Formats: sequence, C-alpha cells, structure tokens
Amino acid sequence: MHDLLMTLSAAAAPALGEGGLAGMWQAVVKDLSSLNTAAAWVVFGQVLMIDIMLAGDNAIVVGALAAGLPADQRKKVILIGIIAALVLRIFFALLVTQLMQIVGLIFAGGLLLLWVSWKMYRELHHSGAAGGSPEIDGDEHANVPPAKSFAGAAWAVAVADVSMSLDNVLAVAGAAREHPGILIIGLLLAVALMGVAANILARYIERYRWIAWFGLVVIVYVAGKMIYEGFIDPSVGVTTLFS
Repeated sequence: MHDLLMTLSAAAAPALGEGGLAGMWQAVVKDLSSLNTAAAWVVFGQVLMIDIMLAGDNAIVVGALAAGLPADQRKKVILIGIIAALVLRIFFALLVTQLMQIVGLIFAGGLLLLWVSWKMYRELHHSGAAGGSPEIDGDEHANVPPAKSFAGAAWAVAVADVSMSLDNVLAVAGAAREHPGILIIGLLLAVALMGVAANILARYIERYRWIAWFGLVVIVYVAGKMIYEGFIDPSVGVTTLFS
C-alpha cells in the first residue's frame, strides 16, 4: 500500500503540487476535515457509491461470461478477471491526472458511464434468470451471453475489465475533481473493493435491489455532470476543439 501511495503521489503531483506523499496526505486530511459540510459529504457519497456499484458489476459481468465453461476453467477465468480488474484499476489510478488532461476524455467518460447505467437498468429489469457462475452471486441476471471457450471467455473478460476499470477511475475523478483528497481515497477504495470485496458487493446488490436503484441514480447523475463539464471545460472540454 505504501508503494502504491508513493507511485500515486508522483502521478498526482501536477494536481496536488510538489509536496509528493506529504502533499497527498495534506489533501486527504483537508478534505476529510471538510466532511462537516454537506457538499463534501455529497461528493464522498457519490464516490463511495460509484466504487461499490462498479466493483459489484465488474464481478457480475466476469461471472456471467465464464458461466458456460467447465468448473475448473470457469474458476480460472473468474480469477483472471478479478486480478486483471485489480491491476487495471491501479494502472488507471496512477495515470488519472494525465488522463484528466486529455481533451474530450471527461466527456467520453461520461458517455461511457451512461452506457454502464443503461446496462445496469436492463439488468434490474431482467425478465428471468439464466444459468450463472455459482462462484458469483447475481450474475444469472446479467443479460450477458456466456463465452463458449476458455480463450473466448478470457478475451471477453479482458475487454470488459479495461472498459469498466477505466470508467470506474474516470467516474471517481469526475465526481471528485474539486476534492483531490476524496479523489485519492476514492481511487484507493476502488482498488481495495475490487481486490477483496467484489463478490460480496455483488451478493448484497442482488439481495437488496434498492441499493442498485440508488446507485444507478448516482451514476446517471455523475455521467451527466461529466458530460456537461467535459463539454464546457475551458481547458479539456470538447468545445476547445472548435475554438
């Protein structure tokens, strides 16, 4: 964890100043101390809900893609999927400052998050249960066709992990752009939840459907905010391409 903080500190230096790890810690302390304000709590709540929903959804998609394989291959694909999602979240978190400086990427991230929201909405309106992976709870309602081979499942999981990991990091960054300390906490939470609690989250989201509906509302709101800010932002908005 210390190594991750040190690397993330170097990556986040342009946004947090030249204080390195000390600057990161000061930003975290500052934002945590401001949690006595409603605005900070709203941002923190958005980040937490994004991490919970996208970690759980990542696990569900991986389980659904592996559902058609024999038990030994299915377990390998699920393990590959979770490890890949964990590594990708760390990778994108380390690059988040640079990613946020790419013109149009916040706007594109908002559109991608809208697609995730639509997929979640369809899952909430599933018409029936299909065979899912017994290792993952809730994937029987994912509306994701299982892969027919180990190689096909591994490839599909890799593609899904890249998309969902990038969207998770961009969504956290989009929700907490003005709160660098909460942004850092959110990125660390995204990594931790995917690494140790993704299947547990999937189980509770499936059992308590109101969590999924509330999370969907939060994600749609953040997607709209990212699209709007990604359009009008004077430095990285798409409008700069036409000025």
